[in-house]
Parts: sequence; C-alpha cells; structure tokens
Amino acid sequence: MKALVTRLDSFGDVLLAGPAIRAVAARADHVTVLCGPVGAHAARLLPGVDDILVWDAPWVGFSPPPVGRGEVEQLIETIDADAALILTSFHQSPLPAALLLRLAGVAYIAADSVDYPGSLLDVRHQRAPHAHEAQAALDLAEAAGFPCPDDGRLRVLDPPSTMALTGPDPYVVLHPGASVPARAWSPRRCAEAVRELAAAGHRVVVTGGKGERELTAYVAGEYALDLGGRTDAAALCGVLARARAVVTGNTGPAHLAAAVATPVVCLFAPVVPAERWRPYGVPHILLGDQGAPCADSRARQCPVPGHPCLDSVSAQDVVTAVEKVMVAE
Repeated sequence: MKALVTRLDSFGDVLLAGPAIRAVAARADHVTVLCGPVGAHAARLLPGVDDILVWDAPWVGFSPPPVGRGEVEQLIETIDADAALILTSFHQSPLPAALLLRLAGVAYIAADSVDYPGSLLDVRHQRAPHAHEAQAALDLAEAAGFPCPDDGRLRVLDPPSTMALTGPDPYVVLHPGASVPARAWSPRRCAEAVRELAAAGHRVVVTGGKGERELTAYVAGEYALDLGGRTDAAALCGVLARARAVVTGNTGPAHLAAAVATPVVCLFAPVVPAERWRPYGVPHILLGDQGAPCADSRARQCPVPGHPCLDSVSAQDVVTAVEKVMVAE
C-alpha cells in the first residue's frame, strides 16, 4: 500500500505530525509526506518518510500564493497513493486537500472534519475537544486503521555531531526568534536572561536562523556563544539534543527540542492554546500569562501594548525554570 500523509503548514506542525507518520509507516509499504515549503525542512528529519512532495497551498500560511490552475493540475498528476491521512489544526478544514486527493484518484481518505464532507472523506473523524496536536494526529491515524506502533513521542532521525560548533557540554540553549512576532519574548528580555543564566553558572548557546544574526548577536552579547545563522535544521537538532535545557517561545525549536528529548522552558504566548501546542512528551515549564487578553486570538502581532503576556516574565523567572526543568530531566 502506498500512503500519503498531508500536513501543509509550518515546520513545528510537521514535527508534531511525526508520531502519526510513523503509525502510517508501520502499515504502509511507502509513505509520502505532502507538505509546504517551510514544513519540508521538518519532514526531512522524520523517521518513516520515504518521499516528500512539496506544494505551497493557497489556503494555508501567512502569505499564501494565488490559486493557480496549472499548479493544482500538476499536483493532481503527481500524487500517487492508495490511502491518505489529512492532518490539520483544529481550526482548519481538510476539505480543500481532500478534494484534490480525490481528483488524484486516492481511494481512501481520512481526516478530522466538523464540516459535512460529502463524498470527499471515507473516515470523518472528530478530534477530542482539548487534544494536543500530536495526540489528535495519532487519534486520527488510529481511527483510519493505523494504530500507534511505539510510545507516540516526537522523534527525529539521528542528528549529526555538533561538538565542533558548540564546544563541550554542558550548556543551555536560548532561541530568541519566532516565526510569529506575537510569540517572541523581547530581545531585551532574552539578553537579560542570557546574562542571568551565565551569572548562575550556566554556559549559554544562542541559536537562530540566517535572517536572525543581528538578533542572536545582540542577545548573546559577551555572555554566550552565538550560533545565529550557523545551523540548518539537522545541525540544530544536534545542538538541542546535547543541551541540558532549551529556552524558547512557542515556535518550531520548542518541538524540535521535544523531538530530541531535551527539556524545554517555553515562553508561551497564549495567542494559541497551550494545551494544543505546548512541548509534547518532555519535561517542560510554560512561562507567560495564559489568561492575557490576546488568548486564543491567533494574532501575529501582539494586540496589547508592551506585550505584557511575555514581557512580564523576568530573566530570573527563566533561570529558576531552567534549574527546575533540568532536575526533572
């Protein structure tokens, strides 16, 4: 059986699909992951993936492309699967993807859907009301005939050695960036946390993407090792895997840390529900006001002056949380 698993949005969302993908891989002869350009970087890290099909869907993402008939027809011609699992967040509809998969000739399609699917779905599953995204995907996989074959935790392929980048253990990682500004702790607070962590005796490594070098340089200052722009996704796995703890916002590296079994201190902006997107399956501490006015708004820019839900968290709060979560490791 050739199976297709669809998760069309972010890097972190594709990581959270990993346990469900392994469930499908345990029963299928070949597994293709259909994902977006950003999610593809995560899909390449996941066990159980035989092939990756990248498509920038016009109904997801922050800057979706216009609808193009040629691109849609090319996708339909490319898809080759007997069965498909469409994974979405609780607020997304699977039906646009289901329509394309039906047109591609996929005979068996399963998804969570609150909308009437007509003939688009063979399994119309209803997710548990407060399920974490990773658990919701596993529940759907089981309902579709793909039970979980293992402990259901997040996993990635073995990362490369990063000793040459980081130097010797132990260290704590602080990742200041986020794909959504409303989910990022302020640079000033991040820099304060680096200084306080260093003063408490922790060696600190600051990570970030190629476009975040100015941010990581400021945050690291003279107190931390700055790896901004020096790690791809696989190398970041290696850096996080050897850390005693990772400090980050509710963004992709929080899930990447969970996938390499590293404890997480998460500066969690409540614009999305923590119960659905908190670090999964590892010791973690959430910092931030989960009852702030922006809660559940899915805002990209903080709607409250001063970003109080996160900037009310102090550097010492982070130091205390890091030391607690390391004990729980």
